Amino acid sequence: MHAVQEPQMIGNYIGGQWKAPAGGGSTPSINPARKSEIVGYVPDSQIGDLNEAVEAAEAARRSWRKLAGSQRGALLFKAADAMERRLDEIGRTMSREMGKTFAEAKGETARGVAILRYYAGEGIRKIGDVIPSTDADAFMFTTRSPLGVVGVISPWNFPVAIPVWKMAPALIYGNAVVWKPATETAVTAAKIAECFHEAGLPAGVLNMVIGGGRVIGQGIASHPGIHGVTFTGSNEVGKQIGQTALSRGAKYQLEMGGKNPIVIAADADLDLAVEATISGGLRSTGQKCTATSRVIVVRDVYEAFKEKLVSQVKALKVGDGLEASTWLGPCANEKQMETVLSYINRGKEEGAVLLCGGERPEGAELADGFYVTPAVFDRVTSGMAIAQEEIFGPVLTLIEADDFESAIGLANDTEFGLSASVYTRDIGNVLSFVHEMDAGLVRINAETAGVELQAPFGGMKQSSSHSREQGQAAIEFYTSVKTVFIKP
Repeated sequence: MHAVQEPQMIGNYIGGQWKAPAGGGSTPSINPARKSEIVGYVPDSQIGDLNEAVEAAEAARRSWRKLAGSQRGALLFKAADAMERRLDEIGRTMSREMGKTFAEAKGETARGVAILRYYAGEGIRKIGDVIPSTDADAFMFTTRSPLGVVGVISPWNFPVAIPVWKMAPALIYGNAVVWKPATETAVTAAKIAECFHEAGLPAGVLNMVIGGGRVIGQGIASHPGIHGVTFTGSNEVGKQIGQTALSRGAKYQLEMGGKNPIVIAADADLDLAVEATISGGLRSTGQKCTATSRVIVVRDVYEAFKEKLVSQVKALKVGDGLEASTWLGPCANEKQMETVLSYINRGKEEGAVLLCGGERPEGAELADGFYVTPAVFDRVTSGMAIAQEEIFGPVLTLIEADDFESAIGLANDTEFGLSASVYTRDIGNVLSFVHEMDAGLVRINAETAGVELQAPFGGMKQSSSHSREQGQAAIEFYTSVKTVFIKP
């Protein structure tokens, strides 16, 4: 039986202190598994709150950048330790706030710990090179300077991993941060900020302002005191953020949508391919930018693959993410549920055949949540909206390909280019896929949704601003190269 907890009152974190928004407004954060339950009340901040946070960051950034990288790293190590001690608490809060199963939420939090430790180590790695000068008496080298104040705008689907993989490199390279988490997961975000506070991060180095995207998100993009903006979210909002930042000469980084294909070749291990399709497409209720959405199957194995896939999808248990037996939780909020259901209706209207799922589940125990049973569509053509537009929900679309070459063409037939995977035993197929796929992440005999923290991550085409996050590639966004020429 689910134990109801008292709603938490959350404030902004500005200048090392927890503060109520100046206007006093708040918004309830609702448990999507039971909409009658309020997880917490979070600030509805205004521009004045953002201005205060930027001023705090500006006041702190110069002394922060003067610390040795190893000193900054030591504080990130402490934040990682604090997060690790609170692994269950943060994971449980995340599950209650956005519906992800507890196992997934706890795993994501553990990943946040690992990201912090990875970037803590960046404090003692090289940041430049010695370059020979044409002047024999001179010494020339490169170093790097932090941008200054970085604005972080993070989404609700990965409320720990995504902001941490943005904030950790920003901090280790000497920047101060103003963070706007998604309102839907702001209670979880507050627990992340508490870990940095517990670690002893100097006041003003990290600031969190919670509020609507049109006010705080656009406010970050347009604020003259913010020198770089990193955003993960929808294409529509991302382009607005980028245009606003560009108009005032600020650096920006956008990670946006995906419509990720998995290609099943005629020689694929179908059992493994089905497992990867379900895991990549339906875990986290399909609410991943790298989630498998288009399942492109070569004709020779289409019927056999479809039969195995539908049989296993039908067996998935939908329910509260805090229940141990649950495989797939609710959509994160009512708007997302309605979006998913509208795409399912559109798929039917376009002539695709719904093989299973795509409905509100029956049963009184799920009636209060934003649940949709996992859907599989057959007879999908590449031009259909359900094969082209990001649904961000538990919907798989099956597309039949004449052969492997045409399968790659179908896989590339979208405006997105984030991730792609293939299942095959043929090295020729592997090499063709690697060379021909227009995607920033290409995975062989693995699901589309795997992202490793030590490797560059980002998309092609409309999936990103063509920059990369994570790994050592992160230094390219959060710093500027400075060439130094010294002559006695």
